[in-house]
Amino acid sequence: MPFINIKMTPGATAEQKAKLIASITQLMADQLGKNPQTTHVVIEEIAADNWGIAGETVAARRKRGA
Repeated sequence: MPFINIKMTPGATAEQKAKLIASITQLMADQLGKNPQTTHVVIEEIAADNWGIAGETVAARRKRGA
């Protein structure tokens, strides 16, 4: 029973997230032979000011265009 946890900042639409879940589930089936009926995919949205890269928040990086 695979459990895939995707962490990302908000911004994707519900439709985009649904497609991502379907694609990841299919990838697990195609590449690893996992049963789609028992594959769990969870998307966790983390606020950009709660995620850091290279010593600064994603929110700050976005403001300066990085």
